[in-house]
Amino acid sequence: MNLRNEVVFLLGNAEATNSWNNDDPLLLAQENEWWTIKLNMPREAFPLVYKYGIYNTDEKKIVSYETGENRLLQNEPSVKKLSIVHDGFVRVPNNTWKGAGVSIPVFSLRSKDSFGVGEFCDLRLLADWAKKVRLKVIQLLPVNDTISTNTWKDSYPYSSISAFALHPLYLNLEEVAGKHDAHIIKPLKRKQKQLNDLTEIDYEQVVKFKLATARELFEVQKIKFLADQDFISFFEESKHWLVPYAAFCYLRDRNGTADFRKWKVYSQYNKEAIEKYVSPKAKHYDNIAFSYYLQYHLHLQLKGAVDYAHKLGVIIKGDIPIGVNPDSVETWISPELFNMHMQSGAPPDDFAVKGQNWKFPTYNWDKMAEDNFEWWHNRFAHMARYFDAFRIDHILGFFRIWNIPDDHIQGIMGYFSPALPVHVYEFAQRGMWFNYHRFSKPYITDAVLWELFGPNKDKFLPFISAVGNHHYILQDEFSTQKKVEAHFNALEDNIDNRRIKEGLFELISNVILFEVTESNGQEFHFRISMETTTSFKHLDWNTQQMLKSMYNDYFYVRQEDFWKKEAMKKLPLLKLSTNMLICGEDLGMVPRVVPEVMKQLGILSLEIQRMPKDIHQEFFHPANAPYLSVVTPSTHDMSTIRSWWEENRQVTQDFFNKELAQWGDAPETCEAWINKAILIQHLYSPAMWSIFQLQDIMGIDPVIRREDHQSERINVPANSTHYWRYRMHITLEQLLKESEFNEELKKYVEASGR
Repeated sequence: MNLRNEVVFLLGNAEATNSWNNDDPLLLAQENEWWTIKLNMPREAFPLVYKYGIYNTDEKKIVSYETGENRLLQNEPSVKKLSIVHDGFVRVPNNTWKGAGVSIPVFSLRSKDSFGVGEFCDLRLLADWAKKVRLKVIQLLPVNDTISTNTWKDSYPYSSISAFALHPLYLNLEEVAGKHDAHIIKPLKRKQKQLNDLTEIDYEQVVKFKLATARELFEVQKIKFLADQDFISFFEESKHWLVPYAAFCYLRDRNGTADFRKWKVYSQYNKEAIEKYVSPKAKHYDNIAFSYYLQYHLHLQLKGAVDYAHKLGVIIKGDIPIGVNPDSVETWISPELFNMHMQSGAPPDDFAVKGQNWKFPTYNWDKMAEDNFEWWHNRFAHMARYFDAFRIDHILGFFRIWNIPDDHIQGIMGYFSPALPVHVYEFAQRGMWFNYHRFSKPYITDAVLWELFGPNKDKFLPFISAVGNHHYILQDEFSTQKKVEAHFNALEDNIDNRRIKEGLFELISNVILFEVTESNGQEFHFRISMETTTSFKHLDWNTQQMLKSMYNDYFYVRQEDFWKKEAMKKLPLLKLSTNMLICGEDLGMVPRVVPEVMKQLGILSLEIQRMPKDIHQEFFHPANAPYLSVVTPSTHDMSTIRSWWEENRQVTQDFFNKELAQWGDAPETCEAWINKAILIQHLYSPAMWSIFQLQDIMGIDPVIRREDHQSERINVPANSTHYWRYRMHITLEQLLKESEFNEELKKYVEASGR
């Protein structure tokens, strides 16, 4: 459908749907992005068989029916009952438009005028380059404020202290100063060059100098700024989040911590009290207004860059993190929206064998549903100020989230929530005797200690107590990973202590079942990777087989429909609240129902060549991607193409022979022609979008690509304290001048029809 005179029609077997009369179809009306119709259906109309199609209003004739089988509606409504039927998409060809794009964090950009880090203003140069090479989208990582500890650990862009505020890191000081106050930043030119010449970001130094200089500018501009009508309009539109954010920042700095539970005053948010606290009459008002000042200028600079990109035909794609920092504005003002005693993360995978703990509180979806997810609607509306599309980080969290109790550290100690637990009677049904202590408590014996720690096993005896028959239990002060961590944090940090700490973590996780809180020993969740535990390995064969059967049912069968219903409570309402294109990061342990729901709602999936979703495949070929998807050879959480090539020789050899259809031995390093072949494979995919990390794009050229490709990785998910500091090795100005490279890339993009 691409003509103004074409509309959607409906016909069916019932009289209320005009009895398949092609001369009299029922025309649907367009409401925003959806086609709708209201029908009065008598009981005798059911079951209803029907179909949609395309109708030409000028020629007054049916263009075509949708493809596929007839639709069937069996629900028989009662008297005076309103039924809403959402059929997703009309089945007509919609795979004609395709685009390509570049993915890079704002902080990784480098220009001759930036201040040791990429800035919003640098997006203009990136948009110039994107247009030059015919790329249509720039994909970014989250750009929200993450200043919590005032250390480099705040470089983690997914740990936001506000779902709305932008990060001062991205502020361009020259634009704030203007010509009138340029003298204030002139003395910083030497420091600016020093920071900008660094290979990587010095996060702490950049933030320190930017905030200090911005404060100087504020002091000379504040009177004019506070009276500016454009700022006043911005404030009125934003005060629902801006006022509590400004108060939070001031109280964080005043108390020396973002952990509001430790604040002397206002540890519990009170809207009326905070509104008085931020009054212009308050002595500390300048500190409050400084946050307004920063956010206003960040807004202007990001919006200006986005508007500039739009004029060039380039769209901007944002990223919504799945969680928020536990010490954040959101958890301070609305703690009821979060499960503060839980931490979100991910189960184990090849990249993180102990799972991941993101340390974000999980969402209290039931509470959020009480106002139809207003917090999410506000968040999406705010995103739409700047972005045309966005990526939902870990969309699986809308089906179920990996829940780690707050008294544990490792992701391996988590379980999916919500989930249908296993009841004790199910063990009896399978003819199995249920041993509460054997299954749900850490299994520690002399044999286990020797198997795990060998001759070092005696080093663990001070932390456990004997209970007879060569069995042990953990002493209460070491019964959780948090307790163990606290104990060893007070000791010298050396290899022996680290090994003992990790060993105790291993013992704590040596269980088969996690008891559901307050179930009185009646309900349980299976511990992920159960078969790898010594607790499981020491069971008899029959018990192992019965537990494996229950385990597989628990993780891969019984939850599917339940998780689908959970997702459908949230995602349709959230999608209706925005016109932005939604892309989901659907990687990891993906339930069978996820692709079905995403397709029904028109949410694009993410397809990665070296991470096939089919466990029977070694690689995923971009040619097999669905239209509603984004294909990419790597993400910010992975090594680049060139680094991956050198990680596993056998995997690389298989890829070289099977995916690239090459004979003989694979080259030891990823030569430019190989990088190029992989990029071209993705460009010719049927997917709507082919998006590449900038590092992978530059990898096709032996001249401009970085010599040390190992330094191009943005994040290592297995490292919870990773320093996010990658920057491109050449400036955007230089990239724009690389005419031979740019012409070659442009040729590939155009030839692919993107």
